[in-house]
Amino acid sequence: MNLKKTLAAIIAIPLIMLSVEAAPEGRMPASELMRLDEAPRGEIARPMQKTLTSENSGMNPGYSVTPIENTRPVAPDDPLPNVTATAAIVIEASTGHVLYERNADRRMFPASTTKMMTLITALESNQLDEIVTVGPGAYNADGSTLWLDVNEKIPLGELLYGMMLISGNDGAIAIAEHCGGTVAEFAARMTKRAQELGATGTNFTNANGLPDSEHYTTARDLALMAAHGFTLPHFEEIISAKEVSFPWIHDSTKLLRNENQMLWLYRGANGVKTGYTDAAGRCLVASAKQNDVQLIAVVLDSLYIWNDSIFLFDYGFGRVSSQKLIEPGQIVKTLPITSGRRKSMPVKTAGEIIMPVFDGGESNAYSLVYDLPETLNAPITSGETIGKIRVVLPDGREAASVDVVTTLDVEQKSFFRLLLNKIRGLFA
Repeated sequence: MNLKKTLAAIIAIPLIMLSVEAAPEGRMPASELMRLDEAPRGEIARPMQKTLTSENSGMNPGYSVTPIENTRPVAPDDPLPNVTATAAIVIEASTGHVLYERNADRRMFPASTTKMMTLITALESNQLDEIVTVGPGAYNADGSTLWLDVNEKIPLGELLYGMMLISGNDGAIAIAEHCGGTVAEFAARMTKRAQELGATGTNFTNANGLPDSEHYTTARDLALMAAHGFTLPHFEEIISAKEVSFPWIHDSTKLLRNENQMLWLYRGANGVKTGYTDAAGRCLVASAKQNDVQLIAVVLDSLYIWNDSIFLFDYGFGRVSSQKLIEPGQIVKTLPITSGRRKSMPVKTAGEIIMPVFDGGESNAYSLVYDLPETLNAPITSGETIGKIRVVLPDGREAASVDVVTTLDVEQKSFFRLLLNKIRGLFA
């Protein structure tokens, strides 16, 4: 190795380490981010006398969950005193059941966790194959960037990956302008939709989370938004992607790597979004699925977002299991058939329903509602959807559903047989 390369290597090492420890959200070119180790070690934790290694963090053997001597005030009855976040919450996604919370309704700055709602709003209103033309507003964006050029044309779906994986503020602006006309109009739509989902403590003024005194949310609201996201097509596949490659990426590798280190650090991790500004501190909306249980953890203004999130997930998964309420192919009922060559037919479920079971039992009261017709009308095709079974929570919200389908082909009776049956009915 020549002298020039040796000096470059010596300089690069501390720069990369600083990026890992000081910037959970990327404020650096994609090319630098892509040189990070496959399984990053997270922030440096101040060790105490005892080190606890989470069984779920085994995806990265070099990472252990170290109890942090929290320097912030914590309530005496807080079961997780080592969590350093100012505000935190863990919920089960399908029910919204809260497993742990701390200052969950306190108004906080969300930083780039905002982009989760940008993603949701775009997925609900636009198609992934739409072509986005990058405008000057995106080109001049501050903060973390995809290095987009004015008039560059990129499919919306690919831009959503870029926004979520490396937190491109320019990508968020381009998406907002394409989907909403202006950033302000799109942010108003984000706010309206978030509040419709129950996130009533939220107000967005932009699509990327850059500081604004009127741009705020709560840990509880972010968890609710994330839970809704998991009901949408493409949401999970985008937020859980570790690495993607697109031809428009302005780097010789053409690769983007996800900044959310939980995807490498925790078993079952499948999202969602990092965030950092000086005003917001370190933020993370994280998600993980184990044994058919989907949890969402939010930490805002955290000293150690990875450790905090692992503590929260371990605590949450220790207090919930799962139960299969409906089996796939389960016979639901036998329904009469009118005008058919059969008098009746059994109908079955097209899939399964698995629901969480919480410690204590107070939140396990589910009602099964059968939305089925009283009769079936021939002709009938096997596999035809004729209704559904819904799981309804005590507050009336629907938590899950499965289609109910027919099991046989049934022909309609001939005209003459129908006429004969009519005549017989007259003399019966």
